Amino acid sequence: MGAGGREVPITLDGVREKNLMQLKKLNAALFPVRYNDKYYADALASGEFTKLAKWQCGGPFDFGAIKLSGTLYFMDSSRIVAYYSDIYVGAIACRLEKKEGGSVRVYIMTLGVLAPYRGLGIGTKLLNHVIDLCSKQQNISEIYLHVQTNNEDAINFYKKFGFEITDTIHNYYTNITPPDCYIVTKFIGAQSQSKK
Repeated sequence: MGAGGREVPITLDGVREKNLMQLKKLNAALFPVRYNDKYYADALASGEFTKLAKWQCGGPFDFGAIKLSGTLYFMDSSRIVAYYSDIYVGAIACRLEKKEGGSVRVYIMTLGVLAPYRGLGIGTKLLNHVIDLCSKQQNISEIYLHVQTNNEDAINFYKKFGFEITDTIHNYYTNITPPDCYIVTKFIGAQSQSKK
């Protein structure tokens, strides 16, 4: 559900070799860092834990958009941007990490939604997909990620889903300010009960 409780026309697509470039383009638009080949190999290897969010053009629009002859035009005060057909507007990319004893933890490498599509429930849909997958697998003990210490919006977003700040790493980032991050963790299953 998006703003106002209306269903948002979003589907989640798996990331494969044939659409990996879409993830690369989204990352370039969303994040101040460039990701290496290992990041993309990990994203592909995670299977269902990495998804692209596709906006299905042709749905009901009520925020300054019109569709003419298959092209969707979004308007704001300074520009008109045209899109054709379905477009990718967000993504979540995870890495599965094996722990001692056979359990697995899921590391959210990235989660992002393009600015014009934020607040519509797309990030929530992506994160809920991963949480649901984790809750169905007995061997997954936790989901975690790094969040820059000044990113209050992200911290508050993850807290709504039961994540908590579990550690601070100083000078984690090299090319952005501030360089510090929090480790934000959600414990799954029996592990979540023992942490309470």
